[in-house]
Amino acid sequence: MKIYTKRGDKGETSLLGGTRLSKAALRIEAYGTVDELNSVLAFLYPYAEELEFLPFLQEIQSTLFTIGAYLAADPQRCRMQLPELSEEEVKKLEDSIDAMEAVLKPLRHFILPGGHPANAYAHLARCVCRRAERRCVALNEKEPIHPVIIPYLNRLSDWLFVLARYFAHHYGCEEPIWRTR
Repeated sequence: MKIYTKRGDKGETSLLGGTRLSKAALRIEAYGTVDELNSVLAFLYPYAEELEFLPFLQEIQSTLFTIGAYLAADPQRCRMQLPELSEEEVKKLEDSIDAMEAVLKPLRHFILPGGHPANAYAHLARCVCRRAERRCVALNEKEPIHPVIIPYLNRLSDWLFVLARYFAHHYGCEEPIWRTR
């Protein structure tokens, strides 16, 4: 099977179910941004492995792939059985946030990204996650999407923020504080 089909050469792509859409359509933008987030998360692998939560990070990536499938499916025409997506995925993120926060100092200031590459990558992923969330909110305003997607992305961005702080703590880096002029 060839990787290129040439069917997208005029700026359209197919959803699961066969519907053709512009590559600039909101639905395509939403799942494309989720895909981008999934790729950015790969920068965290070496640090996640060191802290022994690489399997959880890979589980997050798998959930994002599932979210991408829901977003890439035409709700009226797709006949594929999509993987389950439940509130339990959101709960896992919350439990992980609580565990990381248990060892962190309370947050008393706005902080800037930086201090260690792991911290910076986690903040970058958080920003891409927020953009994915915004794209999904915009899509949901036009046509309903799976009800777990937006809460999951919202909690994932929280998780990435806490993860960035956790990395700074682990590597003994000061979190840069935002100071007004």
